[in-house]
Amino acid sequence: MKKKKTAKKTFKSIRFAGVSLTGGKTDKTSVAVIEYFPSEKKIFLSYLYDNIKSDKQKSADQSLFELLNDTHKSVKHIAIDAPLTPPKCMRCRLKCPGYEVCKEPEIKWLRSLYKKKNKQKNPKKIFTPYTERCVETYISTELEEPFIRSHAMGANMAPLYARAHFLARRLGKKNFIEVYPKLSLWRMGRSLNIQKSYLRHHKHAVDGENIREVLLEKLSEKNVAFLYDQDRKIMIKHKHAFDAFICAMTALFNELDLCESPPQGFPEDEPWIYFPQKKLTWGFIS
Repeated sequence: MKKKKTAKKTFKSIRFAGVSLTGGKTDKTSVAVIEYFPSEKKIFLSYLYDNIKSDKQKSADQSLFELLNDTHKSVKHIAIDAPLTPPKCMRCRLKCPGYEVCKEPEIKWLRSLYKKKNKQKNPKKIFTPYTERCVETYISTELEEPFIRSHAMGANMAPLYARAHFLARRLGKKNFIEVYPKLSLWRMGRSLNIQKSYLRHHKHAVDGENIREVLLEKLSEKNVAFLYDQDRKIMIKHKHAFDAFICAMTALFNELDLCESPPQGFPEDEPWIYFPQKKLTWGFIS
């Protein structure tokens, strides 16, 4: 009598990629891919690619494109720490009356928020709608801490916007979201009772490695994700690899509806940075 074959039990997973993007002529860009198993309530860091750079055969951009497009076709979302959309004034095609009297919702929102800010403190400041977006102003003034992110078309971010736009256009079918790792880490860390000083200085040139090591130990203690020792060492040593992991985790939070929504009255057509809710719960892991 033949024995019945026992089917192997398989578990379905959802993949998310995180990209910590640097300039196209540098070799510090990192990509992390995590897998979430809903039935098992487990998260695994499946792949970590550090120092993606050019070689004699191909550019760093082509290597990054192939990595995201070919190797990980099953990735549901790609979370990237660079602007994906320029400021309103860079997108607008109307005849410009000047932003002091502009009636576009995004500019009116910025004007209103700056007016409120200027009543509270000196020196008075004006906004530049051709470099900044509503979301950067919002996270720098309206959250529990001021999270100062460079303007989307400022000197630091404009080259990253150009590279992110180039990449996202080539990967048109992919679902990109924009994130800010420092803010995501803050919300994750505070929900796990990690002290504020660690969360504020995880990129510090002198103490950064020690702080990232402590942060990863805390995440491990809470059983947040399974990390291989080699990947853990890379993330401790390289801040961009660490940030890529935080980006991927943010993509998972977004999938689980655990990211904060834009505030009431926020312009509908304005881009948003995705970050975890303030009262983040961890019921989706065991």
